[in-house]
Amino acid sequence: MVESSPVHRATPLLARLTRVAVASLALAVPGVAAAETRLAVVDVQHAVMQTEDGIRAQATLKKLFDRRQQQLDAKQTELQRAREEIEKQSRVLSREALQKRMEDWQRQMVELQTVFVDYNKELQKKQGELTGPIIKKMMIIVARLAKRSGYEIILDKQAAPYVRADLDLTEQVIQLYNTGGGEDEGGGDKAEQKNDAK
Repeated sequence: MVESSPVHRATPLLARLTRVAVASLALAVPGVAAAETRLAVVDVQHAVMQTEDGIRAQATLKKLFDRRQQQLDAKQTELQRAREEIEKQSRVLSREALQKRMEDWQRQMVELQTVFVDYNKELQKKQGELTGPIIKKMMIIVARLAKRSGYEIILDKQAAPYVRADLDLTEQVIQLYNTGGGEDEGGGDKAEQKNDAK
């Protein structure tokens, strides 16, 4: 008969003591209480672009961008043709004339690049003007949803490498935004009022 060694007998006791210690820590340590903290995420960028206002803002930006892009493309095509013409004439032009045309072409290229940078800045500014009020309204809705549903933290989904699907409130926020922000003037929730009416 093989006698159980003191080490084998101590193992179940050690496991029980470990479980009791962990349970005690869970009750005593405030950080463990964070496991009960309700948190969620919202993909703010996606939500902004999927609201009715966001879709209209995208259409406005697209019109502006398309118009600017056509102008840039036309100028770029013109400069490409000029470059090809300079290359064709490089054998017949004098060195000074060729150098002058190349310098002129390079100056126009720099101007085009400057215009491109300016257009990008203009688009970014316009995007901020169009989406700023949408984001502001959305943050109010997120705060209201957090308060109403008992969330301590709602993070931007872009900041989280992994999120369980049931913690993503993006679609709910979009719906609340599109229905007027989730609250009417009386402070009641429109979605709840609709459910009560059924």
